Amino acid sequence: MAKDYYKILGVEKNASQDEIKSAYKKLAKKYHPDVSKESNAAEKFKEINEAAGVLGNSENRQKYDQFGSAEGADFSGFDYRDFAGDFGDIFDQFFGGFGFGDGGRKRKTRGRDLATEIGITLKEAATGTSRKIPVDKLSQCHECKGTGAASGGTETCTKCGGQGTVRQARRTAFGVFATTTTCGACNGTGETISNPCKKCSGQGRIEQEKNIEIKIPAGIENGMRLRISGEGEAGTRGAGAGDLYVTVYVEEDERFKRDGQDLYTDTQISFALACLGGNAEIPTLEGTETLRIPAGTQGGTVFRIKEKGLPNVHGNSTGNLYVKVQIAVPKKLTKKQTEILKEFEGQTPDKKGWFF
Repeated sequence: MAKDYYKILGVEKNASQDEIKSAYKKLAKKYHPDVSKESNAAEKFKEINEAAGVLGNSENRQKYDQFGSAEGADFSGFDYRDFAGDFGDIFDQFFGGFGFGDGGRKRKTRGRDLATEIGITLKEAATGTSRKIPVDKLSQCHECKGTGAASGGTETCTKCGGQGTVRQARRTAFGVFATTTTCGACNGTGETISNPCKKCSGQGRIEQEKNIEIKIPAGIENGMRLRISGEGEAGTRGAGAGDLYVTVYVEEDERFKRDGQDLYTDTQISFALACLGGNAEIPTLEGTETLRIPAGTQGGTVFRIKEKGLPNVHGNSTGNLYVKVQIAVPKKLTKKQTEILKEFEGQTPDKKGWFF
């Protein structure tokens, strides 16, 4: 029995060309042998391509509708790209362009992204800063403005007609395909240069070192990555430049430990200050801060100084500074100090200790 191509594509006999195209795209994606896990994928793929070859051509479809058979159908001039429209783009995206080219798009490739890293101090992380760093990269040639041509601009490639690809229809085990390859005459750009720019030798790009200013926001954390748009390598033939990614490392500070937006530090106070109370000068990233020490403060007590940490990188809050006090015990005492401490110890109720 003759094959029912309408049934194979899942469309009605009065289906429009757009409906047939849509059905074909959906099934081709599903049964492509390179991606489908179904055991009969290759056979199904062959069938839907055969069906599309008949129903996608008005003359072949007319013969099929009239005689109920594809016998005599002419596939020689049938191009699946013309039938499927932007389906070639879908294949390029998912399957690396199997059986299809790049839609005739000229291959002006965006420039590569670049990456580097810098180190900053904790104080710079708190306040924000800027740095100029040298970057070696391919930049657009200013002589030819990235075209690669010294004068007269570029010319349309005669081999591919400016498409950047050459293609032909052929029958395979999976059906009829329009195979597409990159044009060797223009390397896929669709353009040729008769008078190359002398400065860049027709490449449109030159190597150079550029000092790029990096603005580092206040509150940045260790290992965060910044993106500087358009500061990567220049694209080919005037295409857009890539981006520069900068990883920022925050150096450790001997005075403070950081936990997100908060800072932690230790400070020593005298035995007398712990007993009697008073003020202590505490170092901060901005200078010093006066901290009130209550009488009878125990060693290991942690005090909080509000908003003396680091700002949030988005600028909507500021962390705190946490100060852990340690009581400095003198290693040597005078005779009078010893007598006073002994007297003090003797007056301590129940000998339990000095602070309770």
